[in-house]
Amino acid sequence: MVTFSQLIPFAAIALGMVLTPGPNMIYLISRSLCQGRRAGYVSLLGVALGFMFYMLCAAMSITALIMAVPLAYDALRIAGALYLLYMAWQGVFGGKSPFEVRDLPPDSPKKLFTMGLLTNLLNPKTAVIYLSLFPQFIHPEQGHELAQSLTLGFTQIITSLLVNGIIIFAAGSIAIFLAQRPTWQKIQRWLMGTVLTGLAVRMVFDGQK
Repeated sequence: MVTFSQLIPFAAIALGMVLTPGPNMIYLISRSLCQGRRAGYVSLLGVALGFMFYMLCAAMSITALIMAVPLAYDALRIAGALYLLYMAWQGVFGGKSPFEVRDLPPDSPKKLFTMGLLTNLLNPKTAVIYLSLFPQFIHPEQGHELAQSLTLGFTQIITSLLVNGIIIFAAGSIAIFLAQRPTWQKIQRWLMGTVLTGLAVRMVFDGQK
């Protein structure tokens, strides 16, 4: 089973990933600002279902991969580190702030849920998170690779739901705060870029050990 000491660095990476602006965050914030918090939370439920889908697919495939091809661990470890570096670059230099509101028309709860689900399913970032990061924290010698994958997956999902839930609740206040203080947006971008870069470096060197 996954130990608490293994969950801490994984949760830190999951936190860094969810705080990096991406399609999910941009959609949830825009929906919350345009249609209210309730719409944001309904959309978040769809996003959560998308995470569940990817988690189950990745858990089953990675379990088989680790058992069949142990050397694939290194390839996935390097891929995960490179992806974190890419996310760090994007966080600092790429894309718009997620707090720049998009004009979204009011939708029904069913459509809100569906759009949240599709936003996540069509986001390659989600798939890469599971396929590249899971193997770094799964240890076959501890047994029950599938159980380890599910534990990590639920840790990531809970982290994402908590953070996005807070962001949805405070979306309006945060948007106003950042709009009035553009310097804070730059600080947030550089801070998350630094964190993700550090996690990528740690992943490479810890894997070599």
